[in-house]
Amino acid sequence: MIIVDFEPAHAAAFRSLNEAWIQKHFVLEAKDREVLNSPQDQIIDKGGQIFIALRDGVPVGCVALMRMADGGFEVAKMTVAEGLRGSGLGRRLMQRCIDAGAEAGATRLYLETSSHLAPALALYRAMGFRDLPPADTPYARADVFMERLYE
Repeated sequence: MIIVDFEPAHAAAFRSLNEAWIQKHFVLEAKDREVLNSPQDQIIDKGGQIFIALRDGVPVGCVALMRMADGGFEVAKMTVAEGLRGSGLGRRLMQRCIDAGAEAGATRLYLETSSHLAPALALYRAMGFRDLPPADTPYARADVFMERLYE
């Protein structure tokens, strides 16, 4: 398995991987549609990055870094194909985000998630993320807010 930078040819896989996990646990929201329908415009062109995990050339996971005004990046749209959950791929994708943030001189990584996603929360905490107070969010499902600071 390899992790590569997003190319326009990955847009459909980025959308379908995310739609699958969101619709399994939650409801696809307006902000999801906005980002997933235009990842180039909504993420890449705004100074962010997307990483795609490939297994034998097939996209099986993804994660986005969305540039924030404060010099950080929001970790967003991270998912792994259902059959590969628990394989360590999520950890590899998050490590790629941590490394990319450091390379870009980010001050922090920020994320919003749900308290219903225990495996994800455990991963984030194991990788140095700490809980923050609640914040304004466009996502009804988001009730946990976290950051990882760079020093």
